[in-house]
Amino acid sequence: MIQPGRFITFEGIDGAGKSTQIAASIDWVRAHGHEVVQSREPGGTALGEKLRALLLHESMHLETEALLMFAARREHLAEIIEPALARGAWVVCDRFSDATFAYQSGGRGLAEAKFRALEDWVHPDLQPDLTFLFDLPPAIAAQRLASGREQADRFEREQRDFFERVRNAYLQRARSSNGRIAVIDSARDPQAICADVLECLEQRFS
Repeated sequence: MIQPGRFITFEGIDGAGKSTQIAASIDWVRAHGHEVVQSREPGGTALGEKLRALLLHESMHLETEALLMFAARREHLAEIIEPALARGAWVVCDRFSDATFAYQSGGRGLAEAKFRALEDWVHPDLQPDLTFLFDLPPAIAAQRLASGREQADRFEREQRDFFERVRNAYLQRARSSNGRIAVIDSARDPQAICADVLECLEQRFS
């Protein structure tokens, strides 16, 4: 009998330092003998990547933005995530629906009821097994982004108060997650952050 796979996601405001920790987590999963499928949202599929380009660079109505996020997610689930989990692979994904809650509901003001309706429609029976939320004050995130990227997308160009709302929404989501979301202080040295991430993986899955 095939053991079901695991679904691990990584969240946080832009500049929180997810990429380094995703790589370390993938190494941990592989070292424990599991197939790993790495992906990202929005994106992950050919169609999803086209939608990602629109979402990151084209202006649009808030509800259009939310609908496109979930359209890309539905394709991602059908083509990548659900088949991988069914065959026993572990899926490691940069962002999932927690990001839509934080950015579109928290940051932009999408009614939470509309977010819930879309979430219940697109993945009513699936949530990540574990989500790492890399929490960081927006002022520090802005400094990191300014020194590390040449061209910002339309989310990264948002003002500080937008990212404060996003951060608060992420923390709200974490408080109501029944332990699914592990909040990691991302203002520290990357090695200390990595140690916390790996310890959490050991505790949850070893």
